Amino acid sequence: MTRRVLIVTHGGRETAVAAAREAARELEAVGFAVSLHDDDLAEGFGPEGEEIEVVRDKERVEESEVVLVMGGDGTLLRAAELTHGTDVPLLGVNLGHVGFLAESDRDDLRTTVQRLAACDYTVEERGTIDVTVHLPEGGEPVRGWALNEATVEKASRERMIEVAVEVDGRPMSSFGCDGVVMSTATGSTAHAFSAGGPVVWPDVDAMLLVPISAHALFARPVVVGPRSVLAVEVATTSSSPGVLMCDGRRQIDLPVGSRVEVRRCPDPIRLARLSAAPFTDRLVSKFSLPVVGWRGGTARSALTGGSTSSTTDEEGSRA
Repeated sequence: MTRRVLIVTHGGRETAVAAAREAARELEAVGFAVSLHDDDLAEGFGPEGEEIEVVRDKERVEESEVVLVMGGDGTLLRAAELTHGTDVPLLGVNLGHVGFLAESDRDDLRTTVQRLAACDYTVEERGTIDVTVHLPEGGEPVRGWALNEATVEKASRERMIEVAVEVDGRPMSSFGCDGVVMSTATGSTAHAFSAGGPVVWPDVDAMLLVPISAHALFARPVVVGPRSVLAVEVATTSSSPGVLMCDGRRQIDLPVGSRVEVRRCPDPIRLARLSAAPFTDRLVSKFSLPVVGWRGGTARSALTGGSTSSTTDEEGSRA
């Protein structure tokens, strides 16, 4: 059976296109069939200058073993639109700045392909959110989803938006603001982080609500459980309409009186992982956090005379 890899890249960047061409050559050299998602890149993309197959519909995407994403987090979020609702994992090769969702870098491309060929990777599931928009004129609600976040923002730069915030069917607060971010744990290091929200480890099944520049005495970020439902209404007192952005890519206009509900989605996004390093290491590496002075287990061992287990046993006997 032919093993297939779908490549998604940023077609507007020459460096990204060059990296995708190299990836295609490496993949074909180890026996993978390669396809692209972008029509504009197909002609002349193959190893001998021939046209390469373009895959766009979800049924064909499901034939791929992995979607290899050449770019930054924005490109990976675009690729997630292809795999949402399927079992196909994404593997990001970072060509951007932070690349928090990426698993490897451009310089490690050959090793990445070899690991794929050997099936030397694991697959991690990341929770997503369902988004439902009720418009004031009624009718069928508009539905969407997000891997990182759904953000209600002001539509006019010169005016705030007035919102009412609800958790589990009960009002929690109302205020004027620039917007409200409702994010997954994965999205806690994206827009929600920039707005002052906490970093949430990706294995925590939770959602965040983070106000942006709120004019209120109580407008702190909150974290809720997986069964909660978050809602933001564009208040009828608002002098400005709003706009909903899902992952910064899919937009829905929100007239005054609109209501946005966010709940846990049953369909996760799957990410291929090459490293077993804990999330703490990724956080330190991607954000270049200072860890000078950390001694870890060495410090504890010195305090306990070289043994940590004896301390635990002693404390247990005193309990």
